Amino acid sequence: MIRNSRALVAATAACLALAACNSGGTTPGATGSASVQPPQQSAAQGDSTLKIGTVLPQTGSLAYLGPPMFTGVDLALKEINEAGGVLGKPVEKFDTDSGDTTTNIASQSVDKLLAQKADAIVGAASSSVSESVIDKITGAGVLHFSPANTSDKFTTINDRGLYFRTSPPDKLQGRVLGDLVVTDGNDTIGILAMQDSYGSGLADQVTQTAEAGGAEVVERVDYDPKAADFSADVSKLKAKNPKAIVLIGFEETAKVVQELVKQGLTADKHKWYMVDGNTSNTNYLKMPKGTLTGVKGTVPGAAAPAAFQKRLLEVREDLAEYTYAAESYDAVTLIALATEAAKSDAGTAIAGKLVEVSKGGEKCDGFKACVDLLKAGKDIDYDGVSGPVDFNDVGDPTVATIGVYLYGEDNKFNAAKALEYRQGNITG
Repeated sequence: MIRNSRALVAATAACLALAACNSGGTTPGATGSASVQPPQQSAAQGDSTLKIGTVLPQTGSLAYLGPPMFTGVDLALKEINEAGGVLGKPVEKFDTDSGDTTTNIASQSVDKLLAQKADAIVGAASSSVSESVIDKITGAGVLHFSPANTSDKFTTINDRGLYFRTSPPDKLQGRVLGDLVVTDGNDTIGILAMQDSYGSGLADQVTQTAEAGGAEVVERVDYDPKAADFSADVSKLKAKNPKAIVLIGFEETAKVVQELVKQGLTADKHKWYMVDGNTSNTNYLKMPKGTLTGVKGTVPGAAAPAAFQKRLLEVREDLAEYTYAAESYDAVTLIALATEAAKSDAGTAIAGKLVEVSKGGEKCDGFKACVDLLKAGKDIDYDGVSGPVDFNDVGDPTVATIGVYLYGEDNKFNAAKALEYRQGNITG
């Protein structure tokens, strides 16, 4: 996504092909794809009742993402069960907490779900948390499906062919964000990134893309997200006085923002940019109005349209965040459709059909429309709320959408309205 090769990132849900993905083969070096290493059958044989477990953030640094993700799962299951369920039976669900990397909650949650005979586990939100439990999940022959993992590591991780995700790898969001920063006229950039695989990966790609576009990253600070104070980190940026400041983190970004303001690096003097981990409608509400005015955030997935938001609100009326709700909804719907296509709820059987139901057949959206086609003997191509999906052999979506959102005076952004970004132009 460098200066002379731009694509649309918009609410119109135009799709961007991932350069690292092949349409007809295996990504070089991949060790976890269905074609390179088929799912290994284990004790998880299936019992004709699809059981889905969730390992999603109820606590920790991504807890604000829990409500939209749980609600996306619940909406999908409501619609699936109202349509007759899967394999003629209602889908069962077990919810657990993923916590974050400072705890062992996710591992305990996975143990609980495996004991409950879950066929598929949806989560975690954090790439690092998923990385810590993927061996336990896939080693049990259970499908591991994340709606929000973006680390590039999962493209080549040894997953026994049992890991999939509806969110694209960081390399795409990093390219879009780096290009966006340059397009906005910033030739000097400062980056504050949390020190983990998510933060470092995004920061690397933003740097590469921005510098290819003619800008200079004058300072990059990889910080400890558990730090009590960020004054020294922000001081390093202040010394270089960059035109743009890229913030890559989770909930702790609120403390980073407070320090930026304290040291005079406000959003009206420097252009701030955020990412999916910290683009939030709840994290900054206690700050003075106007603190985030004009700040832009990038979030993988199509904008959450008003009609989809309305359906989510029917499940949870107090929902204020929508990030990854669509990806969670699509993950569960795809799992259900793959189960129907496989005629088995075994995790390995489901994984073996996910690529097939995501592309190449008759296009459909929603569980009922797609399952009716399957029952009629048709090959299907599920197009989701988050985008076309279209899995490759390593479980990554081969096309994706990155939404660019703008904060207003109320320190919130409209999740139903992404900015239209094309050839260096931003329009509302």
